[in-house]
Amino acid sequence: MRDSSRPRLPFEVWALVAGGFTVALGYGVVAPAIPQFALEFGVSYFAASAIVSAFALMRLLSAPLAGWVVGRLGERRTYTIGILIVAGSTGATALAADYAQFVVLRGAGGIGSTMFTVAATALLIKVSPPRARARVASLNAAGFLLGGLLGPVFGGIVASFGLRAPFVFYFVTLLAAAAVVAIALRGSHAAARPSGDPGADDTMTLREALRVPHFRSLLLSVFAFGWSSFGVRVSVIPLLVVAAFNGDAALAAWVLAAYAAGNALLIFPSGRWNDTVGRKPMLVLGSAVLAVGYLVLPASPSVWVVFIVMFAVGAGSALVNPGQQAVLADVLEQRRGGGVVAAYSMTSDLGGVLGPLVAGALVDLAGFGWAFGITAALLLVAMLAWLLVPDSRRLAQP
Repeated sequence: MRDSSRPRLPFEVWALVAGGFTVALGYGVVAPAIPQFALEFGVSYFAASAIVSAFALMRLLSAPLAGWVVGRLGERRTYTIGILIVAGSTGATALAADYAQFVVLRGAGGIGSTMFTVAATALLIKVSPPRARARVASLNAAGFLLGGLLGPVFGGIVASFGLRAPFVFYFVTLLAAAAVVAIALRGSHAAARPSGDPGADDTMTLREALRVPHFRSLLLSVFAFGWSSFGVRVSVIPLLVVAAFNGDAALAAWVLAAYAAGNALLIFPSGRWNDTVGRKPMLVLGSAVLAVGYLVLPASPSVWVVFIVMFAVGAGSALVNPGQQAVLADVLEQRRGGGVVAAYSMTSDLGGVLGPLVAGALVDLAGFGWAFGITAALLLVAMLAWLLVPDSRRLAQP
């Protein structure tokens, strides 16, 4: 007999999770090849790393456009168009003749990436049962995590056919993801194009959302999370491994794998705890674990301590991530809100863009301690913001 306390998830959830896994798998294959492919054009290491920044910057700048498109075309069409833009730019990248073409094509891919990310998040929020919102978020995060872990495994095989091969592989996986979601959601009422009725009251504007204290706390939290987990973790921690422990790229990869392991261990329980215990306890605890982890990391006496700390940081991330999306769903309460979701995505991307730049500059000027100390301070401010608001599950109660 099925447990009535665990609501059955709509088919849209499984379609989007499958699409997300496919996208993450392909990106895991192509990501390591991006800077190496740039070097083939005879550019500097800075120019090679700027390719990643170009993609992130276009994601950031195009977020308002993505929210507007979702409001006009609906989630299914926006998702499909966005993912086809990424597919087209990725396939063209395999044929790029010079560095300038590479930069332009990756930037175009960032626009498409924001479109399908905002559309997928908006639809997941809309179709998630109120008592399973964090469970849906953890399931979606697990799909991306699994794809990201398997991607590099396939990437080593694909790259043996040349540095252009991973882009072809990613092109194919993106087409597969677009086909899966487009076909699966073609009969979905939730994913359909908005009716266009100006009198319809099923859309929350960004101005309305900003009046809700939980949403303001959420923006602060996702900025700190983007800064630390999407920015500093992947850019500064590998530098710490090299500078403090004479490590190489392989050791840095293992350190980041420890984070992934901690994340994988708690991602499913976190979804359940966020739905049963509450969002607030998980967000406060997770933010505290992240802050302490980043604060003590530069003082680690050995690389084994770094492994342990990164495992704990990954676990803290698993507590925070589903809760943040669940709070966004609580604020929207199954209403359309492309602009609201775009602001959420844009704030996270802004943290991911600024984190590596500011932390990298602090490393040069004052050392790793200051870089990780500022990161920990941001996370503690986010924790305080969550302490000052009640649990967002109360928003759904009369």
